Parts: sequence; structure tokens; C-alpha cells
Amino acid sequence: MKDPFNKRTVVFGITGGIAAYKCCDIVRGLVKAGADVHVVLTKAGAQFVTPLTLQALSRNAVHTDMFNLIQEAQIGHISLADRADIVLVAPASADIIAKVACGICDELLQTVICATKAPVVFAPSMNVHMWDNPITQENVKKLKKLGYRFIEPATGDLACGYQGKGRLPEPNEIIKGLSKFLKR
Repeated sequence: MKDPFNKRTVVFGITGGIAAYKCCDIVRGLVKAGADVHVVLTKAGAQFVTPLTLQALSRNAVHTDMFNLIQEAQIGHISLADRADIVLVAPASADIIAKVACGICDELLQTVICATKAPVVFAPSMNVHMWDNPITQENVKKLKKLGYRFIEPATGDLACGYQGKGRLPEPNEIIKGLSKFLKR
């Protein structure tokens, strides 16, 4: 079977969370599989990984600002939304899940998600209590009902010292999950 990533465009939103370091391996794996990867890095995500690292790995400019004069010449958020074959958000924080569920578009990533017709896949990563929080679970249910897709968080040791569900799955598991969504 043909590789689902070959010549496909993945818009990859990276939000704030310690698990953002795994995104470098996800970008590398997607590029190796033939995907054209365009990273949208939130302000919080940039606290954990740098645009320069992601640009080197993706071989594309990293998008960080809603109103970047160079990128906005092409209306960046619409251009990214239109070119996406699939949108991946990882780590998907409780914040991004809540904002998308409520239609809040105060950063580039949420605006791209709001404007795209491509499938959107969230790979949540957060503290076990944040994941179990009824508000977070209601937001996840709402997004699933609206057609958004999720790669379930893994269970195990969390960066905060807790144990439980909330770990970002390993990069190869995210790539496999994304592949399944692209094949559909």
C-alpha cells in the first residue's frame, strides 16, 4: 500500500507542555515518510522547542505569529488551512482543547484549525488530573461529536511526578495514528 504521507501536507500545531520535545522526532518521522510538514508553534510551545530546530527538521518556515508581515502577505492562516491534508496538534494541552471547543481564535493555531476543511487530530498531553477534569472531558466529547479526532494519551510516569493517563504517546505511535486517519 502507498505511504499515506507521500506528498501530503501535514500542518503540525505544537502547544505548550514538556512533551513538546517529542515533537522534533515526530517532525523528523513525518518528513522521512514523505510529508510536507508546516509547523505552527504557539507562544507557549516556543518555551519548550525553538522555531530554528523545527525549521531545520521540517525544511519549512515555522509559523509563530498571527500577524507576521512576511507570512501575512499570503494571509498565512488561510494559506496554511487550505494547504493542509491533515492537521496534527501535539502536545494538545487542556488550553488548546478548551479554546477550540469554544471557538476561541486568539492565536494562529486556533485560527488555522477554525479555517481548515482538513481532518484535525489532537494528541493530548497533560497532568492526569487535568486530563480527568470534567471540563476537559466535556471539551473532548464536544470536539469528537463535531468530528475532531483524538489519539488517546498514554498511561505512565508524567513529568510532574504523577502517574496516570496523560502522557504524550511516543512519536512512532502518533505517526501510526495519523497515518490511519489519512488512510480513511
